[in-house]
Amino acid sequence: MHIVIMGCGRVGSALAQALEEQGHTVAVIDRDPTAFRRLGSSFGGRRVTGIGFDQDTLREAGIEDAGAFAAVSSGDNSNIIAARVAREMFGVENVAARIYDPRRAEVYQRLGIPTVATVRWTADQMLRRLLPSGAEPLWRDPTGGVQLAEVHASTAWVGHRISRLQDATGVRVAFLTRLGEAMLPSSQTVLQEGDLVHVMMRTDEIDRVEAAFAKGPEEEGGH
Repeated sequence: MHIVIMGCGRVGSALAQALEEQGHTVAVIDRDPTAFRRLGSSFGGRRVTGIGFDQDTLREAGIEDAGAFAAVSSGDNSNIIAARVAREMFGVENVAARIYDPRRAEVYQRLGIPTVATVRWTADQMLRRLLPSGAEPLWRDPTGGVQLAEVHASTAWVGHRISRLQDATGVRVAFLTRLGEAMLPSSQTVLQEGDLVHVMMRTDEIDRVEAAFAKGPEEEGGH
């Protein structure tokens, strides 16, 4: 998939690198050309200098072929405008905008623009670190049968691959939060101390999944 990211700050650059590692093609837009230094020399995607909601800039970034668009600049208004342009002018179905004002984020959520409210997200992450037990639902499908949740993993899982965690618990790891940044892991990614694990699972299996995460991996050869 081709993905366009507006904003090359810490979040945008980390997201771009993670997506490229997953095999996607990525274009990053920023009005400050020096911001692209965060991407590093190994980044193979496009670097586009310009305004992220300008249609010509978006076209240069390949928005017409994009399957997803992320607006993660430092400006709420710019992020929302860019997300709406990507969806309404170019028909990109998967869009998301980072919003600093949580009240404003709720409004845009109701308008159908998926948002991440930075203040609320940070507060939630602090709570998860202070009270690291149980599963914290982040999203549920309309039927309530499947949910995205953050589940506390025992330190016994540190040093083990995501694939082993998934096999042992029956969940799918959607993403990790590592050192304050979201990352998309592969099955070979090794869990590190402090990782926050976000998984997709059936709602009726929460208790079983929590128990498996808390227990840690079983010894080789024993299941």
